[in-house]
Amino acid sequence: VLAALGGLTLSLNLLKFTWKCCCGFRQYVLSSLCQANLRAYGQWAVVTGATSGIGKAYATELARRGLDVVLIGRSDERLQKVAKKIENKYGRKTHTIKVDFTEGSSIYQTIAHELHDLQIGILVNNVGMICNDRFAYFLETPDPGKKITDIINCNILSVPQMTRLILPRMVLRGKGLIINISSEMGLRPHPLVALYSATKIFVINFSQCLQAEYKSEGITVQPPGLASFLGETLYWLNHLVSTALKHSTSFQKNQISDLMYCWHVGGCLSHALQSVAFSILVPDWLRMSTFFIRWLRKSLIRIEEKNGSVFSKQKVLEE
Repeated sequence: VLAALGGLTLSLNLLKFTWKCCCGFRQYVLSSLCQANLRAYGQWAVVTGATSGIGKAYATELARRGLDVVLIGRSDERLQKVAKKIENKYGRKTHTIKVDFTEGSSIYQTIAHELHDLQIGILVNNVGMICNDRFAYFLETPDPGKKITDIINCNILSVPQMTRLILPRMVLRGKGLIINISSEMGLRPHPLVALYSATKIFVINFSQCLQAEYKSEGITVQPPGLASFLGETLYWLNHLVSTALKHSTSFQKNQISDLMYCWHVGGCLSHALQSVAFSILVPDWLRMSTFFIRWLRKSLIRIEEKNGSVFSKQKVLEE
């Protein structure tokens, strides 16, 4: 009986491993060979946090694939610069909307007015921000009253509010694509970035629920493309991006290609391998232990003193 039970367990584990290998092959090999026709969703794509990092890369790639692009951000100068580049290079139409997502619900009436007459087929909820310019305990957050409100408005409120504005007309047409950008730090709790990590798990759960509710209506809610632990928009150590940190352009090209092949997207093979390695090397029980948190904090302080802040000083983290 024990031998039979052992054989069954081994068979199930082998079957599970084989299935994961097949999914990985579809996601990272087949997806690079077969590109989805994104123009079929509609004429326009909307990208929040579109002036730098992954947001800018998404806007550029969507324009390259034949869509007109609405760029939303808080710097009019940077918006115009990205719009001009897209128009000159790809000959696509652009429309810019200058808003600050930290201002809360007051901005969405303006956005709704600007989007009213556009046939929007794709929405990329990308905008986001961090709490501190370094890994820190929750009470070390500067000006916590304002910063807590800002990050909730930007990282959480923006996702359902933008979806509320655009999803109804997608449902009427029977097609649409929503892409929500989260973070590796949303997959599991991460002490020293507690508030940021908590906001990103909201994006993951909201996306999964939305997909379950509206897939029968022809809507694809592609959940959180998981940006790497640090990502291109963070300066790590002496501001060099290692080969393990995927360039934002490569990230979004891989993730868009993955759209029709998987539900949970790592963005690219490099990020997926990082996630697996991290979960093995730093299991939950160790990551949440007081000893590890204190050790990590002291280690990062020493690194910062030697190489500068782990995080860039920019307010908005457009992953």
